[in-house]
Amino acid sequence: MSPSQSDIVLLLILRLFAAITGIIVILITGFLLLEALPVLQQIGWSRFFTDPSWHPVEEFYNLLPMLWGSLLVTLGAVILAAPIGIGSAIFCQYYAPAFIAVFYRQLINLLAGIPSVVYGFWGLVVLVPLIGRLQPPGTSLLAGIAILTFMILPTIALTAEASFAKVPEEYLQGAAALGISHWGTIRGVVLPAAKSGLFTGLILGTGRAIGETMAVLMVCGNVVQTPSSLFDPVRTLTANIALEMAYATGNHRSALFVSGLLLMMAIACLVAIAEGVSRRNIYP
Repeated sequence: MSPSQSDIVLLLILRLFAAITGIIVILITGFLLLEALPVLQQIGWSRFFTDPSWHPVEEFYNLLPMLWGSLLVTLGAVILAAPIGIGSAIFCQYYAPAFIAVFYRQLINLLAGIPSVVYGFWGLVVLVPLIGRLQPPGTSLLAGIAILTFMILPTIALTAEASFAKVPEEYLQGAAALGISHWGTIRGVVLPAAKSGLFTGLILGTGRAIGETMAVLMVCGNVVQTPSSLFDPVRTLTANIALEMAYATGNHRSALFVSGLLLMMAIACLVAIAEGVSRRNIYP
């Protein structure tokens, strides 16, 4: 059966939107590369990982401490948020009464809509003093991990719940017919069937954590160093851009765009991993 006129028009519109999206991504990447090119041509990539420190005025451009800060804050937040988010989604989908499940979804949606600056302000006036009582100064890697955990938890929880809701009812009925316990069904049937969606949620949460700026800027202390403990202040790549772009000039400014390129590379790797996992589950 040949497609109707409306189907053809819709297909053209969707192709146009897809092309616009792709062009925007290409333009952003090209802009970052163009702005970073002066310093890359002058000093190359290696000095961004081998220079003694980050002092652009003295022509030292080491981004490694900030890269470690970004990675550690993100990794810690994902490690904490993943089990909490997936566990709460299991409770909501398979154990909670209907009224509690509805209230839970609304609460998670509310958490997802809170601006990052509000999270950062709360962390600065509540969480940082609490951590400071354990070990000063309070603004630290641990504070950044805690704040990002709250921020990415809704993404992971909502994605996990949507994945559980898509598990075919026949799977659950078959498990019940075999006499498998409720938890055994969740562990042996639901989680394997929903693993692609769960992994996608983790990727989305990781991308949100890597790109977060304002909250981590407010609670992490912004000291350029490789942390040796959870209580050490750190600076992330995103916070570094936000702090220094307003007054940066010359190679200093170009070096900040190199930070942006590194972040784009990290996001591109996450997207590639998610695409690979998705294709492997669709075409085993």
